[in-house]
Amino acid sequence: MRTWLKWLNVVWLWAMVPALYAGNTPREVLNLNPSWKYSRGDDAGAARPAYDDSAWERVGLPHSFSIPYFMSKDFYVGYGWYRREVDLTAKQLKKKIFLEFDGVFQEAEVFVNGVRAGSHVGGYTGFSIDITPQARKGRNVIAVRVNNLWHPDRAPRAGEHVFSGGIYRNVRLVLKSPAYIDWYGTSVTTPDLAQNDGRSSTVRVVTDLCNAIGSEATFRLQTDVIDAKGRTVASVTDDYKIASGASVQADQTTPTVEQPICWSPEQPYLYKVVSTLSRKGRMLDRTETVLGFRWMEWTADKGFFLNGKHLYLRGANVHQDHAGWGDAVTEAGMWRDVRMMKEAGFNFIRGSHYPHSPAFVEACDREGMLFWSENAFWGIGGFRADGYWNASAYPVEAEDRAGFDRSVKTQLAEMIRIHRNHPSIIAWSMCNEAFFSAPAAMDGVRALLKECVALSRQLDPTRPAAIGGAQRPLGKDRIDLLGDIAGYNGDGGTILDFQQPGIPSMVSEYGSVSADRPGKFAPGWGELQKNEAYKGLPWRSGQAVWCGFDHGSIAGSTLGKMGIVDYFRIPKRAWYWYRKVYRGVEPPTWPVEGKAERLGLTSDKHEGVRADGTDDVMLQVGVQDAAGRDLSDNPTVTLTVVSGPGEFPTGRSITFSADSDIRMADGKAAIEFRAYEAGTAVVEARAEGLPPARIEIGFVGDCSYREGVTPAVKERPYVRYVREAEKEILTFGRNNPTFASSQAEGRASGQGADGNPSTYWQAAADDPSPWWMSDTEKGLLLRRIKVTFPRTAVYRYRIEVSSDKEHWQKVAENSPSPKIENVRVVEFPAEMPTVKARFVRVSFKENTAGLPAAVAEIEITGVVED
Repeated sequence: MRTWLKWLNVVWLWAMVPALYAGNTPREVLNLNPSWKYSRGDDAGAARPAYDDSAWERVGLPHSFSIPYFMSKDFYVGYGWYRREVDLTAKQLKKKIFLEFDGVFQEAEVFVNGVRAGSHVGGYTGFSIDITPQARKGRNVIAVRVNNLWHPDRAPRAGEHVFSGGIYRNVRLVLKSPAYIDWYGTSVTTPDLAQNDGRSSTVRVVTDLCNAIGSEATFRLQTDVIDAKGRTVASVTDDYKIASGASVQADQTTPTVEQPICWSPEQPYLYKVVSTLSRKGRMLDRTETVLGFRWMEWTADKGFFLNGKHLYLRGANVHQDHAGWGDAVTEAGMWRDVRMMKEAGFNFIRGSHYPHSPAFVEACDREGMLFWSENAFWGIGGFRADGYWNASAYPVEAEDRAGFDRSVKTQLAEMIRIHRNHPSIIAWSMCNEAFFSAPAAMDGVRALLKECVALSRQLDPTRPAAIGGAQRPLGKDRIDLLGDIAGYNGDGGTILDFQQPGIPSMVSEYGSVSADRPGKFAPGWGELQKNEAYKGLPWRSGQAVWCGFDHGSIAGSTLGKMGIVDYFRIPKRAWYWYRKVYRGVEPPTWPVEGKAERLGLTSDKHEGVRADGTDDVMLQVGVQDAAGRDLSDNPTVTLTVVSGPGEFPTGRSITFSADSDIRMADGKAAIEFRAYEAGTAVVEARAEGLPPARIEIGFVGDCSYREGVTPAVKERPYVRYVREAEKEILTFGRNNPTFASSQAEGRASGQGADGNPSTYWQAAADDPSPWWMSDTEKGLLLRRIKVTFPRTAVYRYRIEVSSDKEHWQKVAENSPSPKIENVRVVEFPAEMPTVKARFVRVSFKENTAGLPAAVAEIEITGVVED
């Protein structure tokens, strides 16, 4: 048995929120989300301070190139420019001045007053740029050139979501004393907590201190541990001599904290560590790091333990994008996502499949949700040749591999540095389904994963390194054993190789049920129904549904609509099923057909909404009868800002209809609404034949909205983005999920789609009705199916296709006059009526030669539907 005892790593340094800095701290943190100018495209002169940007769009952050975005599989790829002005005083110029970004996809070049101040590559991890040399008194022009171009030597090279460009997370201006605590420069652990069974522990705090005052000096660092009531429970103070222009790691250990209240999903109790840097009695810098005492244990034979108690992980995979706004989600939107998963009864979220925003993981800390943080190394089935976001996960060209390896490891290191203190994080995942790589690249995949595991252990020995989506390859080339934990997706939950694999493991994805809202009142267990594995196995640590929310996908809406909550954040009936089973909450009365008499317009909050890009409100509109009962009617409904500040992703109004990407479904629609000026917004809902409904939202902030004076929000009518490229014919089968009625020993279903014709699936000898099935996980317009059998013989079979596994269409069979064959090819010419499908099933009858049912390989080609 391999056991991983992990003790506390505490919550993130929340350096972006000035409200958390109590007392007289010299650090200034300014939110820079409002008041940007944006232009799609490239312009070599846009960095110049005198550049005329008067024709550019006025936007606030977070922002995406793709706004308004509603789940198209296509998106703009190219450049975008952002410009903003900042005024600085002579006093402020005496400080160190930094621009901090929480996320820019994929490459950012930052200019200040026309001078290139720095750059960053990697779309899911934040970065800090020192702009002190470029800053000047008075007006300063910040310009950021962003691109989301695909590069062969940058991660990720592929994935099944979308890769929209933009400054899509928060931006701050941070002014510090010339002697300061570095960006995410505090690491906190509780090294004695596990061995003391939670009764007590010291707190180890390692702090990166920087000296830019121009001479060697001695500084004092005081570190205090403070409980939720504001009481100091431990303190330590040390002096450090730091040379000019140098930095040191201050390694401190506090006295023992007795009887700490341990953090858990049931009781997410948080402490904080306050770090105060001073010199000669004068405070120079002060930060707060949120701390949660907890320890964990992953075991190969008994599952997962938190704070010494067994806990089965029940969770969901979560992507970051929301309807209309795409990836440009506010912190409030992220918190709603976490709360929705918590309300359904889940205790675990897998961050699929990239590092998530600091605010998202902060929400997990405070709501009590365990989190699996994943690096951006992943692939997609049916990948194409290099050139776009659907390429081989690992480079196919040798000259690209060194750069790609550096990119993956750099983003892993950044993810760990930024998120290492969150108590909610219980594993670092190196990848997801990296096996979707060209066969010749698999040696590189394995070598890189080994290097990532070693790096993860070095940077954070308190958490295990996981291999996510490790259900392929099978046999001697398997990758699941390269890390400390294995996560198996789809059919991996039942493949014999991965039952009690000898290391801690979990089902990191199950379900994959595609449905429009409302969907079915059911969980969609998929393969976990076999032997009632969904109830949990003693050695398995947990399971996570694919997925929590619908999301935009380059693989089309079949894959994108697999959430238990729709893209607009309205629950499907599956969400209510989980809430009933996991929490005992009965579902509401479902909407019914009736005579619509009125509209119901609601908001999740009505006042005190911050107008700074970190906050918003969720507006929901529904159709009701005269008694106020919800109806399933779907009239066209328009929301309009009648007066005051605020905007939808489409501008000052948005229209929902049943036949649009901006959906009105099952009688309801919803959208997130934000503002960048303070004031009262009046929003009206209208539908033909019904009286209008109104709601008021109070926004607060430093800049007030003035009717007729505040520049108007640009109207952004929604037009689905379509790439100019011809429809691509993709090939699926190899390494896609496979399922079968049974399997003979050593003949797993996955061997029928592993790219190796010499290995094959074979049914068990006592299987009376054998069948084998491939799940492409895409909605395809079929062009060709090729089935290869292990040998040339007479096989009696039927080939069927389906979009939902309920309704099947026969497309070929070898009966009633069976032929001797080794390969069967079924063509679907483009000029013929198109056959649509996601699943391909081969069902067998008794073979005339007495051969058992078997499949050696399958290839499925087609065009991915929108």
